[in-house]
Amino acid sequence: MSSIDPLCCSPGRELLAQWEENEEYRHLSPMELSLAIRAQTDDPATASAIASQLQLRTQAEGKFGSLARTMLWTRDGYEQATRWVLAREHAARFVGSGATHIGDLGCGIGADSLAFARAGMRVTSYDINDEALSAARENLSSFPSTRVEKRDVSTLGPEDFEAEGFDALFADPARRTGKQGGSKRISSPSDWSPSLDRVLSWAQYVPRLGVKVAPGIPYELIPSQFHARWTSVDGDLLEAALWSPSLASEGAGRSACVITHDEVRTLEDPQTPFADSPARQAIVGQLGSYLYEPDSAVIRAGMVARLSEDLDAHLISESIAYLSASQLIPTAFAAIFEVIDQVNLRAKNIQQALRAHDIGRVEVKKRGADIQPDVLRKSLKLTGSQPGVVIATRIGQSHRAIIARRISAGEA
Repeated sequence: MSSIDPLCCSPGRELLAQWEENEEYRHLSPMELSLAIRAQTDDPATASAIASQLQLRTQAEGKFGSLARTMLWTRDGYEQATRWVLAREHAARFVGSGATHIGDLGCGIGADSLAFARAGMRVTSYDINDEALSAARENLSSFPSTRVEKRDVSTLGPEDFEAEGFDALFADPARRTGKQGGSKRISSPSDWSPSLDRVLSWAQYVPRLGVKVAPGIPYELIPSQFHARWTSVDGDLLEAALWSPSLASEGAGRSACVITHDEVRTLEDPQTPFADSPARQAIVGQLGSYLYEPDSAVIRAGMVARLSEDLDAHLISESIAYLSASQLIPTAFAAIFEVIDQVNLRAKNIQQALRAHDIGRVEVKKRGADIQPDVLRKSLKLTGSQPGVVIATRIGQSHRAIIARRISAGEA
């Protein structure tokens, strides 16, 4: 019996619904909430499940908005579930390709399956975790065209796909050890479950194949004719996904996708014609009036050179992803800073420069510098009135501290 099973039947389901309608629980401490629920049920398991579920739904609103309050969550499911804006993007890609029956292999609590079902597809969802399956069944219960089953997806083969009649597959290989192994990341794609090679081989049987992978996947492991996309949402790199030719309307290659306030922007490089093409090297130049910090999706996708050309900018050090230019060009693909000064990367020099520019509140960033931002920030004795940014990095081969002012999106 999983920890959320009491919520999948009476009276737990109805009691959870009652608490969901009464938003006063949001003002209760965890202890007060537990005591209040225990006053309404004699079953400790049901009371604990309701209290945990209300807290998880509140946390999940950041990923799913108000939809989170209609779903059942597990702790792992909350941490691993695809953001709703991404799940909708996945579903649109499959629907746009003409897919009608998709196998969601490693469905977790069913976030992507829900997006697929709401987009009108028939969905068969597999997972091996009992708690996740209980949540997925509840989350998909209002869609007759869905089915959730316990299956070890690493054992699936072409005969299973043919028997189900799948015309599309979406796979999310397990990239962490189990709880007994400390839930550590598994770095080698050959050790994922199923292995990346096995998952990619499925494309010869079901041509519409999408695969979620680790953001640090080496380009040489990606089939050249696939399209690889790295996606960030509101500045956080959340996903790398591989799309087979049948799903890649943009063609082979790589791209960076940046989603801000649900607005989707993509960056591609015509000079990167294949998914396994090496990243191009941007030119190197001097520090100018503005500094750009490319989004992590841009860096992972190997699009820094392309972005530098769009911004008429250049690297300030060959192996560090900071771009600089003399003129400001607004972009959604990088944070922008106005350069105020540069000094030696020593606390004394940095403090003197900050005081000279009346800076009293600082954000410390680093790339290519062996410092601890929190330690440096606490060491600075500042009295100024203005906010600023200290960027510890290299300019050419020299370690330097760039004193800057962050430029907001609205200002840019």
